[in-house]
Amino acid sequence: MKYNQNRRLMRACYAATAGLILLTGFTSLAAEQHTAGAEIVQAQTEDVQAQEVAVQVQAEAGAEPAADEAAWDFADITAGIHEDTVVGIKAAAEKAHEAYIEKVEEERRKAEEEAAREAAAQAAAETAAQEKELLAALIFCEAGNQPYEGQVAVGAVVMNRVNSGQFPDTITDVIYQSGQFTPAMTGWLDSVLASDGYTDSAMQAAADALAGSNPVGDCLYFSTGGNGYQLGDHFFR
Repeated sequence: MKYNQNRRLMRACYAATAGLILLTGFTSLAAEQHTAGAEIVQAQTEDVQAQEVAVQVQAEAGAEPAADEAAWDFADITAGIHEDTVVGIKAAAEKAHEAYIEKVEEERRKAEEEAAREAAAQAAAETAAQEKELLAALIFCEAGNQPYEGQVAVGAVVMNRVNSGQFPDTITDVIYQSGQFTPAMTGWLDSVLASDGYTDSAMQAAADALAGSNPVGDCLYFSTGGNGYQLGDHFFR
């Protein structure tokens, strides 16, 4: 199309030149040819510039799809990075939450175990204190008027029974076993226990017997008569 336009422009220029020759004569031909030539050169220059502009426009127009494609590629990449980041953050958050729940559960379990140990220890301490008082009350009832060693001996008999396997395995059950200790059967023991009527000597004898003091060996019985190892008024066997 540009070539056809150039041909028409050249023909118009030659036609104009011929008309000028006819009108003005031979003497003005050189000047008119120079003017026409300049116009032709200018027209060709403008045409070249127009072609260059068209090429540039086409180049720019042709580059737009690539630019758009690059822009879409970049958008896809950034979207992928964003999605990966969100997934990573979510996974990390879930892992942290699971670790937190596990830590809380572990702390709760440890707290419960510690509370159970403390409760058991407290219960054992209370039971030990109660049994110590019970043993002191029995010692007072059975040997409160006896020498201190004889008081410890009564406590040792109770402990021997607890450890023998032939009797109950707690101080309370041994003392309250049916038909064994007269003060327990008559209610005197409970009266002394309720009023803290035992002496300091009986409490100390109970503490020593609980700690392992034993002047009568493996004896399981005592009485005020009969035979056996004698301490004060009691015979131990």
